[in-house]
Amino acid sequence: MPSYTVMVATGSQWFAGTDDYIYITLVGTEGCSERTLLDKPFYNDFERGAVDSYDVTVGENLGEMELVKVEKNKYWVHDDWYCKYITVKTPSGDYVEFPCFRWLVDDKEVVLRDGRGTSRLPKDDKTRLEKQHRRKELESRRKTYRWTEWQPGFPMSIDANTHKELPRDIQFDSEKGVDFILNYSKAIENLCVNQFMHMFQSSWNDFADFERIFVRIKNTISEYVMQHWKEDFMFGYQYLNGCNPVMIQKCTKLPEKFPVTHNMVADCLEREMTLEEEIKAGNIYLADYELMEDISPNSTDPCTLQYLAAPICIKTYLSSPLAMFFLSLFLPFILPLLLLILPLFLLLLSYDWMLAKIWVRSSDFHIHQTVTHLLRTHLVSEVFGVAMFRQLPAVHPAYKLLLPHIRFTIAINTKAREQLICEFGIFDKANGTGGGGHVEMIQKAMRSLTFRSLCFPDAIKARGMDSPEDLPYYYYRDDGNRVWDATKSFVWDVVCIYYDSDNTVQKDEEIQAFVKDVCSFGMQDLDCCEFPKSLKTREDLTEYLTVIIFTASAHHAAVNFGQYDWCSWIPNAPPTMRKPPPTQKGVVDVKFIIESLPDRGRSCWHLGAVWALSQFQENELFLGMYPDEHFIEKPVKEAMESFRQRLAEVSSAIKIRNEGKKLPYYYFSPDRIPNSVAV
Repeated sequence: MPSYTVMVATGSQWFAGTDDYIYITLVGTEGCSERTLLDKPFYNDFERGAVDSYDVTVGENLGEMELVKVEKNKYWVHDDWYCKYITVKTPSGDYVEFPCFRWLVDDKEVVLRDGRGTSRLPKDDKTRLEKQHRRKELESRRKTYRWTEWQPGFPMSIDANTHKELPRDIQFDSEKGVDFILNYSKAIENLCVNQFMHMFQSSWNDFADFERIFVRIKNTISEYVMQHWKEDFMFGYQYLNGCNPVMIQKCTKLPEKFPVTHNMVADCLEREMTLEEEIKAGNIYLADYELMEDISPNSTDPCTLQYLAAPICIKTYLSSPLAMFFLSLFLPFILPLLLLILPLFLLLLSYDWMLAKIWVRSSDFHIHQTVTHLLRTHLVSEVFGVAMFRQLPAVHPAYKLLLPHIRFTIAINTKAREQLICEFGIFDKANGTGGGGHVEMIQKAMRSLTFRSLCFPDAIKARGMDSPEDLPYYYYRDDGNRVWDATKSFVWDVVCIYYDSDNTVQKDEEIQAFVKDVCSFGMQDLDCCEFPKSLKTREDLTEYLTVIIFTASAHHAAVNFGQYDWCSWIPNAPPTMRKPPPTQKGVVDVKFIIESLPDRGRSCWHLGAVWALSQFQENELFLGMYPDEHFIEKPVKEAMESFRQRLAEVSSAIKIRNEGKKLPYYYFSPDRIPNSVAV
């Protein structure tokens, strides 16, 4: 009687093994086997990391292998099992691999397609059984991955209130590892600031007091920021290469609400040009925090009033690469005469000027946390992820390409909604936009969230920041473009393997349904979002997939992992302000500034947050790493290897450039870019 050898690989992550009963049924073109229990006497089957082998005997040859049905039944209590893959050796000696890479929970079953040859577009499925399997997989997924609106005006998210309610395949291996309360408390303890964390309403005495909770690590960016935060060059440098390098734009016309004249600033301009001539020459840059206007400040603590502001800054770059002078006006609470008609030498030394910069840094922190980081990486990546699970089957090449870049994203966002940004969550404890202001910010920011703004080169160009000749030393732009180009080249290679023409793209109903689901449901079909509802060409598809991968990996890394570097020195990134901005000059002294900055308790919560958010996940997978072989085709593996080589070249170039720099820029270095949004 014919015999088939079945090799079953169990995952190596925590709790991947099982003691439950595992059954298998082999399905071929000529018939199927009996439902067979996989069990060896006196042997512990399906242990974590194991590959177990079993014989399945059948009455007659099954023909070409098509499917494998795997079932898990309870032994004593339900014991989840992670199956990596199943390999079947046929009586003729051929090996057929059935990729799985998923959890089996409760008394459930999965049906696996064979992984021979290429990944399959809908047009590649010829038999009734293949088409039926494809259809049933998506029907099941759409019931599991449902859209919901967490807050009005937000991007849609997955319909789950807690991490435990998520499908097992997208949960973290260990929920403890992403418990925000636990992680922040651990960070506070490890930073030795736990004695201050409950001291709300208790102000520090002076700037030196902030050093009591500052972990000084020699020769690091955080230490350099602590030493130089008062200096104007440090204030300006962060607009280029700090934690939120997306605010600065070339100024083509002064805003009407910014009544600055040439006479006010003539002594501050290095070249013999008027302010109008400097603007026309492209030498003036602008950072406008208008999104902060009318945002409700945190009022969850009746004992501490908190305040927000919507400043505007204009800047001109001088000859030195790091030397900049900044003209600033803060609306609606400080009039031009406060900062702009003071003599230059007095302006640079005054406490008024110091407090003005602190207010800008606080507003920048809020925009960074809520819009640049949360909305434009976390929430957007979740939209792409949910739509992917709903519309692309596991055999689709786009699913295999995107899956590593969605890893744990929906889980971390669900945990954030459960503990971090929810009502009475951690966000309310320390942030001036807690208690609902952060929700208002995202609702307003959605009006400017367009698909083109997620295309990195387009976003840079839209701000007039694309010329290295006009503005050198903008490493965020330069390194980001390198990673974007490498990613886009890789995606193009993969797209061309499966799509031989634009017509193939247009006729792929699954990829078209995916794109439409993102726009019509994920982005709620907002007129302002301008997300495409269909793709016409291979170039369109390449750009679309590149946006997803780049947003989830490179751009998230660039705006997330520098948080401790730039925000741990609290006067440089205050999470809240406890005094309103002054409306007249000469009233600000050190005491006024200290009483404006966060109290001891909020300072400690802030420090724990930026520390925890800046840490990589345990066993992190970085850009270009694909340990799960969803693709087994040689052309795709060659494209992956070429991608890794190009990324290595980018990392090497960044490392060489950073040598000897006191302020190295490494956030876009591929060896520091995790594959997905998972923290």
